[in-house]
Amino acid sequence: MAFTITMLSWSTMEFNKQLMAKKELLNALYTIKWGTDYLMKAHPAADVLYGEVGDSDSDHKCWERPEDMTTPRTVFKIDDQHPGSDLAAETAAAFASASIAFRPINPKYAYKLLVHAKQLFNFACNHPGLYQNSIPAAGKVYPSSGYEDEMVWAAAWLYRATNEMIYLDYVAKSGNVDGTRSMFSWDDKFVGAQVLVAKLVLEGKVEASGKWAEYKSNAEQFICNCIQKGSNNVRRTAGGLLWFLPWDNIQYVTTASFVTTVYSNYLTANHASIQCAGAQMTKPSDLVASVQSQVDYILGSNPRNMSYMVGFGSNFPQQIHHRGASIVSIKKDRNPVTCKGGFDLWYYKNAPNPNVLDGAVVGPDENDGYTDSRSNYQLGEPTLVTNAPLVGVLAHFA
Repeated sequence: MAFTITMLSWSTMEFNKQLMAKKELLNALYTIKWGTDYLMKAHPAADVLYGEVGDSDSDHKCWERPEDMTTPRTVFKIDDQHPGSDLAAETAAAFASASIAFRPINPKYAYKLLVHAKQLFNFACNHPGLYQNSIPAAGKVYPSSGYEDEMVWAAAWLYRATNEMIYLDYVAKSGNVDGTRSMFSWDDKFVGAQVLVAKLVLEGKVEASGKWAEYKSNAEQFICNCIQKGSNNVRRTAGGLLWFLPWDNIQYVTTASFVTTVYSNYLTANHASIQCAGAQMTKPSDLVASVQSQVDYILGSNPRNMSYMVGFGSNFPQQIHHRGASIVSIKKDRNPVTCKGGFDLWYYKNAPNPNVLDGAVVGPDENDGYTDSRSNYQLGEPTLVTNAPLVGVLAHFA
């Protein structure tokens, strides 16, 4: 959730005018505030952050509506004795970025968010460790590969929110830049941090040499690889979709599309271009054209002529892997759906979901194929982290 909030907040900053023109800015801010209000409740003390409610094992054994759930709602937290720098730092990034988004319209709320951001960053610094060692239940489904990326990412956002040198110094002194990455995701934030630093270089706010130049070069090489002009290009399906990983590949497509779109704007604003492999001078318009191809694919220009955004177009997935969408609304039928009974009544039912989850995004396999079945959870389960970066990308093209 924290990464989702950070990406939504970043979208409102970079595409503020576009969202406002389409009367969607307040909707985006309302969504962010829903998340930050929740996260503030989960952060009741400086060195305490609740990181999970419920248990994945028991929850996955049931197929029922949220209103019918009877599985345990056990809560798990990190604290000074049970650290989780990755979780604390990502939540700090969410609060810091959201504070920037809210500052023009609600400075009091923005200040409150910043207090939480600073406390959590200090917590992450003072009590290093992986969150899954403190919350093993979360590590079963969302294991973290490390916390160095979240720390740099949070520091970069706190610097952007405060202009306080302590945070820029942290970014400068970090021993892990960490090279050209293969993806940008909820588990690997290095690309995001590199792009934030590259913006500072382009604007002349830090030197265009040393570690700052390294951050910028890594960000640009990742983008070059995504737009097929790099030295280690990201694979593409025959139909043209970027292909990163077999599990929920579309989330990596939307994050890559977001940073590529944002960086095209940074280049345009600073009258700059990128030098990709073979000394190719790449213009902002080249970046935009590449992203356009990914957006077009998601919305229907693909070998199946299928819109992978639920509710958009006439041909979109009808049986996405989503409990609330697949079971009749409690407003229409108040009879309880039991834990196991939901599988026979709804999960295995070969019929369209009774509730259309408008805007949910799923994706195809590496052969541009898609099996429209609730059992296709590897590709057909929508996630918040897929949609959040797509908000900014679609605003750009609106």
